[in-house]
Amino acid sequence: MKPLRVALADDEPLARARLARLLREAGCEVKAELADGAAVLAWLREPKDVDALFLDIQMPGATGLEVAAELADGRQGPPVVFVTAHSEHAVRAFEAAAADYLLKPISADRLARTLARLREGAPRRAEAAPAPSPRFPVKAGEGHVFLDLRRTTHFEVEEEVVWAWAPAQGTPQRHRTAWTTLAEVEAAFPGVELVRIQRHLLLRPEAVLGLRPLEGGRAAVRVGEGLDLEVSRSVTPRLKERLGL
Repeated sequence: MKPLRVALADDEPLARARLARLLREAGCEVKAELADGAAVLAWLREPKDVDALFLDIQMPGATGLEVAAELADGRQGPPVVFVTAHSEHAVRAFEAAAADYLLKPISADRLARTLARLREGAPRRAEAAPAPSPRFPVKAGEGHVFLDLRRTTHFEVEEEVVWAWAPAQGTPQRHRTAWTTLAEVEAAFPGVELVRIQRHLLLRPEAVLGLRPLEGGRAAVRVGEGLDLEVSRSVTPRLKERLGL
């Protein structure tokens, strides 16, 4: 199979180097590694023979969205794949006709799906556009309050009650939800990546503050002050890859 020719732009040197490495490991030919939006626009002044352009959204000089707008405004260019740590940009990214949308840290599996889509010229799917973080109700006295998923570290099921954990004034606290199984939680947030690290624990990877190895191939992740969660041996390699380790 002929390798995809790609270019990428990210103002963070480590993130740029990691993405370039992942692309090369996936069989791509990396034609350019650019440090900011202005460099991308300068590079695109002449037609480029590339199959895709991977753009960080938040860059100095010109954001990834501004570069995409330039391409949409009559300038010929390759399909754009946005790369960012912030899921709230998803809607604007797809309004800009992005070919795909990747959340950092990028896993090799997720990147492989993007590359397959680029090779096939397939249309965007809902999987590629994470929805803005939803809220969900939890019990508060006789009523309910709403938690933002972005503030939730993990979900725990205990005796057919699902508890959502979220920090309050720096201290992790659990809140009772209406769900009875973790499968119901997963179904409630389609397109949001949640990792089942134990049979009773569902983790939001972006909430991880640190990770340390344990005996037997297991790991412990810190999600709050004084709160560590054990990750099963079977899940540890996948979670480490998801975290860019």
